[in-house]
Amino acid sequence: MIKEGVIFSALSGFYYVMTDTGTVECRARGRFRLEKTAPLVGDRVQISVASSGKGTVDKIYPRKNSFQRPAVANIDQMVMIASDAVPTTDPFLIDRVAALCELCSCECIICINKCDLAAADDLYEIYTSAGYRTFRVSALSGAGIDEFKEALRGKISAFTGNSGVGKSSLINAIDPNFKIATGDISKKLGRGRHTTRHVELFNLSCGGIAADTPGFSSLEDEIPELLHKDELQYAFREFGPYLGQCRYHDCAHISEPGCAVTQAVSEGAIPASRYSSYKRLYEQAKNYSEWELKPRG
Repeated sequence: MIKEGVIFSALSGFYYVMTDTGTVECRARGRFRLEKTAPLVGDRVQISVASSGKGTVDKIYPRKNSFQRPAVANIDQMVMIASDAVPTTDPFLIDRVAALCELCSCECIICINKCDLAAADDLYEIYTSAGYRTFRVSALSGAGIDEFKEALRGKISAFTGNSGVGKSSLINAIDPNFKIATGDISKKLGRGRHTTRHVELFNLSCGGIAADTPGFSSLEDEIPELLHKDELQYAFREFGPYLGQCRYHDCAHISEPGCAVTQAVSEGAIPASRYSSYKRLYEQAKNYSEWELKPRG
């Protein structure tokens, strides 16, 4: 029997596909491995269902976007969960995720959790001034949760962030029926223990769909998407008014004379932390070979 559905969960080589008649446990065809195109949570797929009730993923329909970490596809928005309390989120991680979203035509929302412990005024100002929808919430006290829910209504959202910032706790606060396992913070290391081991979609009572995902424990090793150096200038929203205004048309906005972007940074029009992230990403990207840069989506 041929059916269509959406992959809601993936675990240990099994894909759980939600169809119009229920969930089907599936394996993927071997050709996907040969083509190096693994199915992802969020994929719209065609499956064949055997008499046993088990299925096989036969076809992946075209994606509007896809990400390697978190491993999801076809999302409307990435919700970057950050914290200015323990564990403190490095702004570079926020900026890298936001840049990737810009280049994948995916909205990025910044959600600063644990505002009952640290108000994160600097982070809030940086990202609201950059034009990102930014929320300050507390999964513990419930502060800001109702407003945050409205941003999720009618959308497919993937939650991401460094371990311990409270992704699963936030989903529980949004919809307590899930009771997703949460972890404590390692006092010695100042970071969270991984409690989410795989990506899974959840239907929210507020009218949206959320993907809870494993947290990052390493900035460099666990965000494998490669960004092209020539694209990066378009991934930072604050750069927009200054692009095309530099002395040189191929300005990299690093150390060239007459650069409108670096001038804006010196004048405070572009936050120094955002520009620092740009330079760090540019240094990484310029070392990539063309063959390493795969099309996104």
